Amino acid sequence: MRPKNVSLAALAEAIEGAKHILISGHVRPDGDALGSILALTHVLNEAGKDATGVLDSLDGLGGPGLLEGIDTLKTSESVKRKTFDLFIAVDCASFERLPGGVQPLAERIERSVNIDHHFTNTRFATLNRVEGEASSTGEVLWRLIRHARWPMDRLAAEALWVALITDTGRFAYDSTGPATLRCASELLKYAVRTAYINDKLYCSFSPVSVELKRRAFATLTFTPDCSISSVTLTGKDFEETGGTKADAEDVIEIPRGLLGNRVAIFYYGAPGDAAETRISIRTRAPLDASVLAAKFGGGGHIRAAGCTIDKPLDEAKALFSAAIEEWIKEYE
Repeated sequence: MRPKNVSLAALAEAIEGAKHILISGHVRPDGDALGSILALTHVLNEAGKDATGVLDSLDGLGGPGLLEGIDTLKTSESVKRKTFDLFIAVDCASFERLPGGVQPLAERIERSVNIDHHFTNTRFATLNRVEGEASSTGEVLWRLIRHARWPMDRLAAEALWVALITDTGRFAYDSTGPATLRCASELLKYAVRTAYINDKLYCSFSPVSVELKRRAFATLTFTPDCSISSVTLTGKDFEETGGTKADAEDVIEIPRGLLGNRVAIFYYGAPGDAAETRISIRTRAPLDASVLAAKFGGGGHIRAAGCTIDKPLDEAKALFSAAIEEWIKEYE
């Protein structure tokens, strides 16, 4: 039986009782993970705690890297000799999804907290708060911060805003609910620079990002009715352009934007085109992307999920395409 959710009061009490806190999100953090790490780290330090937000690397953070305060985050390597009495994982569905450099640090810490909104979360911590109906981990943190009466300011509010808008598609996805908009309304009280953030995230693309998108367009394939479509970027594409996955975050919108699309896939190869293929999945109702991802050890949300197949790109694509055909029959 999986551990039950603890109350916000229990979470706040555990955090208040800790002196030195380590905070991390999942590997290759998106806007929700990065915003959540930054917001919680900043708020706890403002509340008088010694909180350290960590990533394996401070490079390649993509659009969310615009956030003020990013320079206060540390690499896992730089804090490996520091002692912590509490570990907090945010927006991370399983221990294995933590960055490789963070995992050994977390294993040394006796008590842990897991705050997330992925309903596939394995509840791997001492204390777990997983709100599968929440739009984002940022929304869950907003409730916790408000409950604990920790100090908020514009830096924290903008970090939570980025968490919110990136995981809701600017409030367009099904996960957007009344609580999401209440959260957004509260954050706006802190003078969040909404137009500036929107421009930086969605209207300002580097030449590298545009080139990766151009290459992805050239690989677009789809079924006759456009219901299943995909794009591909190889490890060589990333090497030749000097780009990272963060530079290709919106590439998945190319196949998803086809009229009649039900399943959109983005395949991307590893550096050196090694035997590892990562896959992003987007679906439309009633198709559950997390079920498809789980067939290969992945997970995520109903409409957005992902997985990794430890095979070269061509082999992985063949395996995954066959799995799509079997999986989609369950909805016929």
